[in-house]
Formats: sequence, structure tokens, C-alpha cells
Amino acid sequence: MAHFIETSNNTGTYGDHLVKQFIRSLKDNAFDCTRRTVSIVELTNSRQWKEEPVIDYINRRRNLSFNCKDQLSEASAIEMCIQGMHWGLCYILQGILPRSFEELATRAHDMELSIIAMKTWVVDMSENVGVRRNKEKQK
Repeated sequence: MAHFIETSNNTGTYGDHLVKQFIRSLKDNAFDCTRRTVSIVELTNSRQWKEEPVIDYINRRRNLSFNCKDQLSEASAIEMCIQGMHWGLCYILQGILPRSFEELATRAHDMELSIIAMKTWVVDMSENVGVRRNKEKQK
């Protein structure tokens, strides 16, 4: 920031204007110094957290892949990402082989919603069976 102020003498020292101009000057990997490099081992061992939405996991893994010391193809990064997912999603997605992170995110999110809907349906059905059994016992 000090370097920016020093090289922007003609803009004056109007704080808000200077901050806006500084932010606009940032491009691409301007925040590279805040990123940490990860190893292929760390990337391989990364798993989807319990209760972590699949979209958040995919974004986290995609960002980690970009920061990996070893250059990975997108196909390899996607395959590794799938391997770290919860078992149900991993099992289903292995047969689909998405070609991009965007396709992976779309398919995984749709499947996650289907799994949640199915679990809700099963719970509803089991509750209905319990209600029917109680009514039959009362007769």
C-alpha cells in the first residue's frame, strides 16, 4: 500500500478515493503472498468434512489444487476431489467422470439434494409406519 501511495502522487491523499483506486489496481493473483503451497500428499489426504456442503468442499479442493507444488491436470484434480467426498457421492460420481470442476459441482450438488430428499422421504415413511402400528395396537 505504501508503494502504491508513493507512486500515486497525483491522486492526492483522499483516503476513500485512494483505497478504491488501489483495489482496482489489483489483478489476477495479487494476493499470492497470502496463499500457502500444498503438497500432493496433503491434497490426496484432504477429505470432505462432516456436514460440509459438497459445493464448499469442491471449491476448497479446487483452490488447494491451484496451490499444489506439483502441476496437476484438471482431470487429475477432479478425480482426487471425488475420492475425498463422502462415500455415497464418491461412489456415484466415479461412474460419471465430470470433465470440469463446474460440471462436477453441478452434478454433485444435484446428487446431494437427491440424497437429502431420499433421507427425508425414508424418515417420513418410517414415521408413518410407526403411526399406523400405534393405531392398529389401539384398536
